[in-house]
Amino acid sequence: MKFFRASITFRLRPRKTCAQRIRSYRPQSAAVFFLFLLLAASAEPSPRPAVDNLSEIRELVEAQRWQEVVQKLRTVSPRNVDQNYYYGIALAQLKNYREAGRVLLAGRRQQPRDKRFATELAGVAFKQKKYPSAVAWLRAALKLDPSDAYANDFLATVYFLEGNLEAALKYWNRVSKPTIENVTEQPPLRIDPALLDRAFAFSPASMLTLADLATSESRIEGLGIFPVYRFQLNARADNNFDLVLEARERNGWGVNRWDALISTLRGIFYQTIYPEYFNLHGSATNLTALLRWDAQKRRALATISGPLWQDAKYRYGATIDLRNENWKVITSFTGPATVLGGLNLRRESLSGQIASVNSGRWNWSTGVELSHRDYRSIFAGAALTPALLLAGFELKQRARLDSTVLRIPERRFLLRASVSDEAARIWTTPSASFLKVQGSLAADWLPRPRDNDYEVEEKVGLGKTVGQIPFDELFMLGLERDNDLPLRAHIGTRDGRKGSAPLGRNYFLSNWEINKNVYNNGLFGIRLSPFLDVGKISDPDIVLGSRKWLFDSGLQIKFHILNVGLTLTYGKDLRSGANAFYFTTQP
Repeated sequence: MKFFRASITFRLRPRKTCAQRIRSYRPQSAAVFFLFLLLAASAEPSPRPAVDNLSEIRELVEAQRWQEVVQKLRTVSPRNVDQNYYYGIALAQLKNYREAGRVLLAGRRQQPRDKRFATELAGVAFKQKKYPSAVAWLRAALKLDPSDAYANDFLATVYFLEGNLEAALKYWNRVSKPTIENVTEQPPLRIDPALLDRAFAFSPASMLTLADLATSESRIEGLGIFPVYRFQLNARADNNFDLVLEARERNGWGVNRWDALISTLRGIFYQTIYPEYFNLHGSATNLTALLRWDAQKRRALATISGPLWQDAKYRYGATIDLRNENWKVITSFTGPATVLGGLNLRRESLSGQIASVNSGRWNWSTGVELSHRDYRSIFAGAALTPALLLAGFELKQRARLDSTVLRIPERRFLLRASVSDEAARIWTTPSASFLKVQGSLAADWLPRPRDNDYEVEEKVGLGKTVGQIPFDELFMLGLERDNDLPLRAHIGTRDGRKGSAPLGRNYFLSNWEINKNVYNNGLFGIRLSPFLDVGKISDPDIVLGSRKWLFDSGLQIKFHILNVGLTLTYGKDLRSGANAFYFTTQP
C-alpha cells in the first residue's frame, strides 16, 4: 500500500475538452491505468483460508471436542465431502439435528456413493425418534454396502424398537446376533414342558435365527391350543436376550364356566353345539365335536388330534362324520328361482391323517378316508343326472403341501401357496374314480410397523375335477357353514336346505378384504372388514355352474369374545343386485 501511494499523485489541471483528451491520449497513460486496477484489486481483503489439513479435525473428532470442530468448520466455504461429514456429525452430537441433517444431505449430494452420510442421517432421524426415516436411510446405506456390520446392527435395533421382531432378526442374523440366554413362558403353561421344548427350533445359549422363529411359530400353531401367542425378546445387561413366549392357552372345556358355555353354545342360534376339550393332560391332544339337529341338515362330527411320539413336528388326526341332509338345487337363494333338482343325502365317513410341520417354510399332510353314501327322495329335475347319483362305498386318498413363497419382514408381508389333491374310487355299478386338484395363493400384509390395527388379505384359489364324481363332491361357491369357498353375497341354503349357491366341477375364486380393529381389550374385540369377492364355477353340465363371472362386495363385522369368534356378513351381488345377510361363528 505504501508503494501504491508513492507512485500515484494527483494534480489540479485545467479541465480539458473531449477533443483535447483524445489528442493527448498516450499508450503510457493506459499502462498506468491498468497498473492502477491491478494494485487496487490486490488491496481487497482476502477470504479466510480453507481448512485443508483434516488431521487436526480428525483429532478433535476422536477427542469428541465437538464444539471446536463446529467452530473450525462453520465459516469454511465451500466445504468438501469430508468437511461436511465431520461438521454434520459434530452438529448432531451437539443436538443441532436440523442443521446436522442439512449439512449431511449436502455431503451426500457431493458423494452419493459414500455410505457414511446415509448412516449418519439415520442416526439423526433415530435421535429424533423418526424411526421410519431412520429405516429408510439405513436401507439406503446397506444398498451401498450390504455387509456393513454397524448398519445391519443399527437397522435391526430400529426394527426391534418398532416391535417388528422378524425384520430385526433378518438383519441381526447378518452379524451373528442375537444370542438367547433363557427361554421362558408367560404366564406359566400347562402343556408338557418336554413337548413344548420340541416345538422350539432354537435352544438357550444359541443364536435365534429368523428361520428358527418361523419354524417354532408354525409348530406352536399346529399344537392347536394357543389361539393367541407371540414371542418377545427382552434385552439383558450383557447385550444378550431372554426369549419369552406370551400365550393364551386352551385347557379342558375352557378357562372358566362362562368360557366353556360360550364356546360350546356358540352355534345355538343355528341349532348347533360345539363340545370341545383341549390339551388333555398337558399333551396337546384335542377332542372337538359338532352336533347339529337342524331338520334339514343334521350332522354329527367328532375329531381327535395330537402330537405323534410327543413331537410337535408331527401330528395325527382321526375324524368320524355323519350327515343326513336335504338338498334343493335352485338358481338363487332369494326371490323368484328355478328348482333344478332335490334329494336327501346320507353320508358316513371315517378318516385319518398325518401332518408334518417340517419348517416355517413348508409342511405337508396326507390321509385316507372311507365313506359311504346313498340318496333318497330324489327329484332329478334338470341337474341331478344319473352320473351324479353315485352311491356306495368310496375310498379316498388326500395329500396337501403348504409353502411360504415370499416373506418380507420389513414390509410385514407374507405370501403362502398351497396345493392339494384328492384321488378316490367309488364301488358302485359300474365303479368310478375321480381326481380333485386345488391350488391357492394367500397374501397377508400388515401396513403398520407394529400390531395388526390394519390387515389386508387376499386369497386366490383354483379347483379342477377329472373323472366321474358323486353329487356331494361338487364344489360350491357361497356362504354355508360346511363350505370353505366363500362367495359372500351368495348364500348356500334356502329354506334351510342346501343347494342355492353355484355348484360345479371347476372353479376360480378370489377373496379380498381389509380388516380394521375398532376395539380390543384382550377379552372382547371388534373388527370391520370390507371385502370384494370374484368367482366363477363351471361344469360340463350346462345346468350347473355360474355361467358368468360373479362379483360380490360388502362388509363383515367380526367379534371375538374370549376364545370365540362371531361374524356378521352383509354382501351385495354386484351382478344381480341381491342382498345377503349371514351369521356364523369360529373357534
